[in-house]
Amino acid sequence: MSMKFTSEKLRRVVMTIAGVTASGVAVGFFNYSAFGMDPFQVLAHGLWNLTPIGYGTFYTIFSLFLLIFTLIMDRKKIGLGTVINMFLLGYITEFFSWLFATLFPGGGFFFRLLMLLIGITIMCLGAALYFTANMGVSVYDAIALCLSERTPIKFQYCRMGSDIICVIIGFIFGAQVGLGTVITMFFTGPLIHIFQQVLAIPLIRGRNPVAYSIRKLFLIIKKAFRQKRMKHHMPKKQP
Repeated sequence: MSMKFTSEKLRRVVMTIAGVTASGVAVGFFNYSAFGMDPFQVLAHGLWNLTPIGYGTFYTIFSLFLLIFTLIMDRKKIGLGTVINMFLLGYITEFFSWLFATLFPGGGFFFRLLMLLIGITIMCLGAALYFTANMGVSVYDAIALCLSERTPIKFQYCRMGSDIICVIIGFIFGAQVGLGTVITMFFTGPLIHIFQQVLAIPLIRGRNPVAYSIRKLFLIIKKAFRQKRMKHHMPKKQP
């Protein structure tokens, strides 16, 4: 096994753990803001309200149940990232939800809104790291992927349908649904893409993200300036 392969593998593992950890922290921000959570967390929290156990334990049990479905549909989508997500995210969420409630009791409207925006940013950052590492998807992501591959329905519509079902069920059982839920359902894609381009992809390639981003920005500006100059010197059409 070459040193280069080992180094890349290690980066992928670290990015997966960091991405899942960031996702758990983000849900803690969502919970504190009380503006609603992402669709899967809405479902998970709604069903958790029916049980007497801690959220971390419930999330693991619920993920194991969904894992059975994924194994039947397509076991190739299961990897290290799936396992880390199942056994780590729920407990991270439980801890940070408790921590924020303890540190900032009774936060006002604008402070909770700020916490929501921070949570959304961290969630998109975590997703960018997690997806780019490509070491297995979460059991929830796998469901929409499997359905899109086995039906004529495109992935985005399978995901949107599963998100809507999750929100409805979670809301019925008392989970928080609000602005944060709507944003995560429809508007987080561009931010995840930005984090992938400026951070996750450079990291996976072993490059300095800051230097990579500055160089890429310089090339974009240079290209735009060149196109503008060519357009300026282009001969005008005769009437």
